[in-house]
Amino acid sequence: MSQNVSTYDQPREPEISWSAVAAGAVVSLATSIVLTLLAAGFGWTLAFGGLASRSYLAAFTPEFGAGAVAVQVVAAAFGGYVAGRLRHAWRYAHVDEAHFRDTAHGLLAWALSTVVAIVLAVALLVPYAEQIDPASAAVAAGSVDPVRAANIAAQASLFTAIGMMLSAFVAAVAARIGGLRNEEMQAKAAS
Repeated sequence: MSQNVSTYDQPREPEISWSAVAAGAVVSLATSIVLTLLAAGFGWTLAFGGLASRSYLAAFTPEFGAGAVAVQVVAAAFGGYVAGRLRHAWRYAHVDEAHFRDTAHGLLAWALSTVVAIVLAVALLVPYAEQIDPASAAVAAGSVDPVRAANIAAQASLFTAIGMMLSAFVAAVAARIGGLRNEEMQAKAAS
């Protein structure tokens, strides 16, 4: 005789492990910083391109954009995996629900790291905003073609958007992989 237990009869367990999400976000941010510094060590400039300085406008290439996307994706993968791996065990969740919760953990870790990175960038750059208006200064000085500057800004925005969407997806998938590994370790510990 099979036992039909209602989900309302099961003990309540939290759906989101915020400590795992925060840990994944921190790992993602740290990985992004390390990879950007590593790229700088190799002579590549992957720093914040929103300043559209003369050197940035002259140096932006699709390779630069691809490098920035790669940094976003690798950092999101590490952060998502950590978020999935560190989450607490869901003993009463259906497999499909566990899949959703893991991917949500990865997406939340990605979103938190993205928001924190933007807040930090703004906090660090705002004091210099009055001193630096390179796009308009470069255009006004006649050293940069305004059409080229607009095209490069559009390309940078496109690469940023693609990188953000791809890294969000990768973080969700990596979190599920981490969650599956978590479940595997929990099963080994129980047996």
